[in-house]
Amino acid sequence: MTEQDTVPGSTVDEQAKIWAQQIEEALQQANLERTRTYLQQTTFVAVAILFITAGFSWLLGWIRHHFFRIISQRLTTNSNSIPNSEPLKVLELFFKLVLVSMRIGLWISAILYITNLFPFTRQWSYQLSNILITSFTSPILTLGKNPYSLTELIILIGLLFGLVIFAGTITNFLRSRILYLTGINRGAQEAIVILFKYGLIFIGTLVLLQIWGLDISSLTILASALSVGIGFGLQDIAKNFGSGLVLVFERPIQIGDFVEVGEYTGTVERIGARSTEIRTLDHVSIIVPNSRFLEKEVINWSHRNPISRLHLPVGVAYSSDPKAVQDALLEAASKHPNVLQTPSPLVLFKEFGNNTLNFELLVWTAEPNKQFLLKSDLYYNIYENLQQRQIEIPFAQLDLHVRSGRLEFTPEMQLALMQMVERLSNNE
Repeated sequence: MTEQDTVPGSTVDEQAKIWAQQIEEALQQANLERTRTYLQQTTFVAVAILFITAGFSWLLGWIRHHFFRIISQRLTTNSNSIPNSEPLKVLELFFKLVLVSMRIGLWISAILYITNLFPFTRQWSYQLSNILITSFTSPILTLGKNPYSLTELIILIGLLFGLVIFAGTITNFLRSRILYLTGINRGAQEAIVILFKYGLIFIGTLVLLQIWGLDISSLTILASALSVGIGFGLQDIAKNFGSGLVLVFERPIQIGDFVEVGEYTGTVERIGARSTEIRTLDHVSIIVPNSRFLEKEVINWSHRNPISRLHLPVGVAYSSDPKAVQDALLEAASKHPNVLQTPSPLVLFKEFGNNTLNFELLVWTAEPNKQFLLKSDLYYNIYENLQQRQIEIPFAQLDLHVRSGRLEFTPEMQLALMQMVERLSNNE
């Protein structure tokens, strides 16, 4: 020991006595930790710590589930506003990531503490601690002149998640509390909300990166690489995203429109960046890529003017009075409250069919999403009115006229008759 090893204000002998006492205490503690009693007590403590850690892990999951349920109830819009589950999905994903991180950190802390209790595993604890500290604090990414560690990147990702949740909450409030009171249609509301949300996320991301000390110009190379990847590997996503922008600005379809896309018929509930959600009459959600609305024909019953005309074909017997049929159809249409009287219903005499006189009832409705129920009610009324007027609704029939005394059968008919006679003879 030299004078350089001493603490200011003490002599060499005093410092030597202090170190000797510390070494003696360390040796006594080492001998104590190798006794059977200490190992038994430490094993009991380690098992207790494992049970406590498992309990805290379960408690974190319960708190996350209970807290998310409360938040979702507050964020879920009431029946008078437009439902939107996108902020809830982002919030749920964020909570899951936080829960997983907390559970991993809890178990790592428990393992480090337990391995530090036993003398033969203490070295593992020191090595694992050094590895974790080095992994989280050492620079792993350099952008421009600034190095970034894993901890800094995790904090940045957490802030970006928080920005997305904040933008979703603000846009949900804007939709349900402000735009709803303005009285504008749902399509215009959704267009405003989408532009506001993505604009807020874009500006907020730039501000966060600038505050973080990241030079935006250093991302130009990364953006070029991403553009190449989008052009080749993500072309479908890019196409659907571009189609979503066209749908928002051009607005051929809007939220609340009743549309037919291929074999799907339903109401547009959400227009997202990549896909559109259609709620069918069976209350089944169909996710349709945005590009499909621009590449194929789409029937929009609610576009600009929701008033639509429905066609109801009706066939009656040849012995029926056409004027009586017309009166019956018009009376059936006038009884229904969802049939508009202006424009007035119309009956067309279409053609002389094979077995029927074919008519067509044309009615107008302002609720095309209820057209199937409306048609069903009208057919009920039509059938009742035709029965009251004794107008027959014929079924398909075939008349056979024999014009000579000679009856001939086709070869197929002859073979069928011979087989039938043979079976009858066998049964006898």
